[in-house]
Amino acid sequence: MKGKKRLFLIFGSIAILVVLFAQCMNNKKAAPATENTIAGAATCKQCHAAITDSYLENPHQHTSHPIEGDELLNGPLPHSSVFAFDQHLKVVVEKRDSGMYQVAYLDGKETIARRFDIAFGAGVKAYTYGSWQGNELKQLPLSYFKTIQSWANSPGFPSDRVYFDRPIGLRCLECHSSFVNRKMVQDGPLTVKEELDGKSLVYGIDCERCHGPAGKHVEFHLSHPEAKAAKYIAIYKTLTRQQKIDACAVCHSGNNWEVQQSTFSFKPGDDIKRYRSAKVSLNSSKEPEYDVHGTQSQLLEKSKCFMKSNTIDCSSCHRTHENLKGNLTIYSQRCMSCHTTIKHSQATLANAMVKTNCIDCHMPKQASKMISFQLAGKNQVSTYLLRTHRIAVY
Repeated sequence: MKGKKRLFLIFGSIAILVVLFAQCMNNKKAAPATENTIAGAATCKQCHAAITDSYLENPHQHTSHPIEGDELLNGPLPHSSVFAFDQHLKVVVEKRDSGMYQVAYLDGKETIARRFDIAFGAGVKAYTYGSWQGNELKQLPLSYFKTIQSWANSPGFPSDRVYFDRPIGLRCLECHSSFVNRKMVQDGPLTVKEELDGKSLVYGIDCERCHGPAGKHVEFHLSHPEAKAAKYIAIYKTLTRQQKIDACAVCHSGNNWEVQQSTFSFKPGDDIKRYRSAKVSLNSSKEPEYDVHGTQSQLLEKSKCFMKSNTIDCSSCHRTHENLKGNLTIYSQRCMSCHTTIKHSQATLANAMVKTNCIDCHMPKQASKMISFQLAGKNQVSTYLLRTHRIAVY
């Protein structure tokens, strides 16, 4: 009898534990979403298919993507896959069994090979590339410039040697991706290094990077399908002008900042000053120079159009869900929606482009001081042209 009672107690205890464990699992599954719960772009598409499909063509979606297969051989790449630094040193783009590689050769002998893992850039003008080395991401020495259809020495790289060790860190990924896990690990008695979790990387700028985490939004609308007003998601028309600009300035205001916390946690409506502060200049009386690469928000704010208006912001010209890159006529129409009475000289009016192209005159392409490139066999540095966002009479 004692043995039977003991077995009964054992099996009874196991049954109770199973029930309790099942309840814990159910409670875990049923845990309500919070304002930080990520839904994922695939979830957004279930209700917003048309917007999602349109956005897939927008350059923001393509700020980074994985290199798969032999896509580098099938695209509009240059005829030559060889970049010669001099008669002894060259880098060759090669296809190997495990992927595409940049391979350095010295006097015909291979010295180092690194795989193409990630492309950075929307590809409108150029791509630069990263290669995973363990938990570190390193920039490859050759970038592809679409405007000249040629490989070139990556911006800022030495012109007399092959360099494979420039790190691509969190600050780069904060503007070229939507999320990656990062941790700092001890690298020596007094040093630490940054490690990135490649498996956690979310490529491109996805829906929730601009609209905030959508888990609570999805949870509410799935349980309240009759509700038409969007809840628990950033609605841009409800934001102030500064909040709208800040949401874009997270990436479009350059990198000359003291970082307070990662902008991966920024949500539309947040004060951007919580995430970074301006670096203190030794000559604070001198006005900073804003480069055409990356500082679009500051250049816009220096424009008379912006200063004389209470409403103009980034979305006055740009529609993030559309791909209007290069469609200068559409942008010009948006200029003329405000400038209905334009006074031009007779010489200007004689130009047929006046009615269809405000942009090339009032927002011309200018040479970036941050980005330049060098072609194989050339000593001079080539300029990289980008459109300024300071609207003015030039």
